[in-house]
Amino acid sequence: MSTTLETIEAEALQLPPSDRSHLVERLLVSFDADKELEEAWAREADKREAELDSGTVDAVPGEQAMERLRARLG
Repeated sequence: MSTTLETIEAEALQLPPSDRSHLVERLLVSFDADKELEEAWAREADKREAELDSGTVDAVPGEQAMERLRARLG
Protein backbone atom coordinates (compact mmCIF):
# COMPACT_ATOMS: atom_id res chain seq x y z
CA MET A 1 0.00 0.00 0.00
CA SER A 2 1.39 3.41 -0.91
CA THR A 3 2.17 5.99 1.74
CA THR A 4 -0.47 8.32 0.28
CA LEU A 5 -3.13 5.63 0.48
CA GLU A 6 -2.08 4.75 4.02
CA THR A 7 -2.33 8.41 5.02
CA ILE A 8 -5.77 8.80 3.45
CA GLU A 9 -6.97 5.59 5.09
CA ALA A 10 -5.69 6.67 8.53
CA GLU A 11 -7.38 10.05 8.16
CA ALA A 12 -10.63 8.48 6.95
CA LEU A 13 -10.70 6.15 9.95
CA GLN A 14 -10.58 9.19 12.23
CA LEU A 15 -13.86 10.52 10.78
CA PRO A 16 -17.14 10.09 12.66
CA PRO A 17 -19.18 7.06 11.50
CA SER A 18 -21.69 9.16 9.55
CA ASP A 19 -18.88 10.86 7.59
CA ARG A 20 -17.18 7.51 6.90
CA SER A 21 -20.50 6.15 5.64
CA HIS A 22 -20.90 9.15 3.35
CA LEU A 23 -17.33 8.68 2.07
CA VAL A 24 -17.98 5.01 1.34
CA GLU A 25 -21.11 5.88 -0.63
CA ARG A 26 -19.24 8.47 -2.68
CA LEU A 27 -16.38 6.06 -3.38
CA LEU A 28 -18.75 3.32 -4.50
CA VAL A 29 -20.59 5.69 -6.83
CA SER A 30 -17.26 6.70 -8.34
CA PHE A 31 -16.81 3.28 -9.94
CA ASP A 32 -17.98 3.02 -13.52
CA ALA A 33 -21.36 1.34 -13.48
CA ASP A 34 -22.27 -1.42 -15.90
CA LYS A 35 -25.14 0.07 -17.91
CA GLU A 36 -26.46 -3.34 -19.00
CA LEU A 37 -26.54 -4.53 -15.41
CA GLU A 38 -28.26 -1.34 -14.25
CA GLU A 39 -30.88 -1.73 -16.99
CA ALA A 40 -31.44 -5.37 -16.06
CA TRP A 41 -31.98 -4.42 -12.40
CA ALA A 42 -34.36 -1.64 -13.45
CA ARG A 43 -36.38 -4.12 -15.53
CA GLU A 44 -36.46 -6.57 -12.62
CA ALA A 45 -37.59 -3.82 -10.22
CA ASP A 46 -40.34 -2.79 -12.64
CA LYS A 47 -41.47 -6.41 -12.98
CA ARG A 48 -41.59 -6.90 -9.22
CA GLU A 49 -43.47 -3.65 -8.73
CA ALA A 50 -46.03 -4.73 -11.33
CA GLU A 51 -46.43 -8.08 -9.55
CA LEU A 52 -47.08 -6.30 -6.25
CA ASP A 53 -49.51 -3.87 -7.88
CA SER A 54 -51.43 -6.67 -9.60
CA GLY A 55 -51.62 -8.76 -6.44
CA THR A 56 -49.91 -11.79 -7.98
CA VAL A 57 -47.37 -11.69 -5.14
CA ASP A 58 -47.58 -10.51 -1.55
CA ALA A 59 -45.08 -8.21 0.10
CA VAL A 60 -43.13 -9.61 3.03
CA PRO A 61 -41.86 -7.31 5.79
CA GLY A 62 -38.08 -6.92 5.71
CA GLU A 63 -37.49 -8.45 9.14
CA GLN A 64 -39.58 -11.51 8.21
CA ALA A 65 -37.63 -11.91 4.96
CA MET A 66 -34.33 -11.71 6.89
CA GLU A 67 -35.56 -14.31 9.41
CA ARG A 68 -36.44 -16.67 6.55
CA LEU A 69 -33.04 -16.13 4.96
CA ARG A 70 -31.21 -16.73 8.24
CA ALA A 71 -33.20 -19.95 8.76
CA ARG A 72 -32.23 -21.21 5.30
CA LEU A 73 -28.57 -20.39 5.80
CA GLY A 74 -28.50 -22.05 9.19
